[in-house]
Amino acid sequence: MPRIRLQVHGPVVVLQLANPPLNAFDSVQREELAAAARELADARDVRAVVLYGGERLFAAGADIKALAAMGPEEIRGWNRALQRTFDEVARLPMPVVAGITGYALGGGLELALCADYRVAAEDAVLGQPEVRLGIMPGSGGTQRLTRLLGPARSKNLLMTGRNVRAEEALRIGLVDEVVPADQVLETALGYARTLAEGPGAALEAIKEAVDHGADAGVATGLALERSLFTGVFGTADAATGLRSFLEHGPGKAQFGDAAQDGGTKEHDDTKGQEA
Repeated sequence: MPRIRLQVHGPVVVLQLANPPLNAFDSVQREELAAAARELADARDVRAVVLYGGERLFAAGADIKALAAMGPEEIRGWNRALQRTFDEVARLPMPVVAGITGYALGGGLELALCADYRVAAEDAVLGQPEVRLGIMPGSGGTQRLTRLLGPARSKNLLMTGRNVRAEEALRIGLVDEVVPADQVLETALGYARTLAEGPGAALEAIKEAVDHGADAGVATGLALERSLFTGVFGTADAATGLRSFLEHGPGKAQFGDAAQDGGTKEHDDTKGQEA
């Protein structure tokens, strides 16, 4: 059975982990996730993505049994591949929303950190517990968590390995919204649909400016912003938005066919999907 499933909801695709019981990352799931990310990155009709683990949980981390059997060189290669895969998810050009139910631990939280916005269930539990095993996060936890929460707060979570419940996660900025567990997917989809109705080129440029500008000095970030700002003026969406503003006032522009929901189709593999 496939470990990754894609569900198409009009311009939004739900990328669901499907490796029960814990959605633990093994080599098969990683390879399927990488293939799905590459396909979505090139899909012109996909305007937003939702990461989802299912009703029970998001993902409980890596396959520890498999990792314990690896030597240092094998671990290095496995880790490099997982970092590369998560980077592909983080670099998707369209907005990515994570819908977190149950547990998002270790590699599961590191994947959620690749999203642009995180919706968590009221009973969700998040954390980087690797230190309790005598190891450390290796798939972006030390880097993305620090950029999100700052050094001191991140070190607290990374060095203690403690779990964070949804209420605290919202307070410290680890997640952006908390809802009842049975509303996580629909809330994530609703936000993704809202973004999907926006101007795709401008959203992509904003994501690139924020993500890459944050890793550069202010002058470099401003230069990147200036270049992207100039570029979006040549797009059809910009022409539509500017004309609509002049003719009808602000907030009335409709971009492309993003507002149309073409229904829901489920795909149990990452090949031949319509996204």
